Amino acid sequence: MPGHFEPTSGGGAAVALDDVEISIIRSLAVQLLELIGPGPAEDAPDDPLAELFADGPTEPPEDPVLRRLFPDAYGDPERAPDSPAQAEERLAHSAEFRRYTENDLRAGKRENALAVIRSLDSLTPAGDGGAILKLTPQESRQWLTALNDLRLAIGARLGITAEDDTDALYRLPDEDPRKPMVMAYLWLGGLQETLVATLLP
Repeated sequence: MPGHFEPTSGGGAAVALDDVEISIIRSLAVQLLELIGPGPAEDAPDDPLAELFADGPTEPPEDPVLRRLFPDAYGDPERAPDSPAQAEERLAHSAEFRRYTENDLRAGKRENALAVIRSLDSLTPAGDGGAILKLTPQESRQWLTALNDLRLAIGARLGITAEDDTDALYRLPDEDPRKPMVMAYLWLGGLQETLVATLLP
């Protein structure tokens, strides 16, 4: 179990994490929450219907991480269109799609990141340090989505645009300032892969 998820009875998953690993995952999840930001209801807590009827943004986020987490629904906005009319149509469709979907997408990503934090905060330390994290099937799916979001965020910061780019990451010298982020990216990928395996029939 050390370092990878294993299936548990009832369709859940479990993994042994040491104190450093717990701290890293929790810190990354908190940073993701801060990046995604609060929902409309958190901005206006006196109105319980605010989030339900709030329009989302119509423009792509400026931050490259948020652009990776909330990509354009109608293709890459930086890709050259076939014609000015097509460009205008694509922008209009993308804006409308964001307006009606991005708030829900952000809420889902917030909930998944919060699920990671809550499950880590509820761990009972083992005698030798660290703990065994046990997830229900629902928690496993939330963790899987959150791990994917964390890897997308780190990948965006590292400038990774294709899976082929990861080969060069293994060859980075230890003195490269990106090395800690690369190690986290690769480690989270291993966790994600083994968690996927526990959810397969």
